[in-house]
Amino acid sequence: MKKSVHPTEVDIFIWDCFEEWAQLNVTDEMPSSAQERVFWHLIHELKLGSLANLDSDVSLISEIEVCLDFLKGTGNYPIHCVGWRPVA
Repeated sequence: MKKSVHPTEVDIFIWDCFEEWAQLNVTDEMPSSAQERVFWHLIHELKLGSLANLDSDVSLISEIEVCLDFLKGTGNYPIHCVGWRPVA
């Protein structure tokens, strides 16, 4: 059985992440970790990617899997990771 999440739910999750992040008052001067960079890269990929066509977007699926493997500690740092944190 294939599990799926509606794109609207993903969008709500992303905005919730932004709201929670804004409460931390992180500045550009604070260093980021590799995990944080990959997390934000993944968030941006999900936000900008075509979630409606995720089943057929092999490139996006691969990018998501690589990021998730790294965040789970079972994979390498993604080659094309550009994870910029949002700043106020």
